[in-house]
Amino acid sequence: MDDTAMVPLSDAAFALIAKALAEPRRWQILCDLGALQAPMACSVLSQGHDVSAATLSHHLKELEAAGLVSTSRDGKYMNIALERRTLRAYMDRLAEL
Repeated sequence: MDDTAMVPLSDAAFALIAKALAEPRRWQILCDLGALQAPMACSVLSQGHDVSAATLSHHLKELEAAGLVSTSRDGKYMNIALERRTLRAYMDRLAEL
């Protein structure tokens, strides 16, 4: 996928991203994902966060609903990837204020 293509953000999508980023643990998850240039296994991601699997799953669902991460299955494993285009579109729109 072209990493430079613009992602249009509706007002609702912008608000959903802002809400997702308001939680410090979600920001930390994005930072962890951003440090890699490849998807991260959910099991590896969970090792860096002192929360239950259910709590981590909740945070990932919120980030996915906001379009900030995407998931893919590799057999029984779930991989999480940062959606840089969406984050960039959010930051660009925020900078316009």
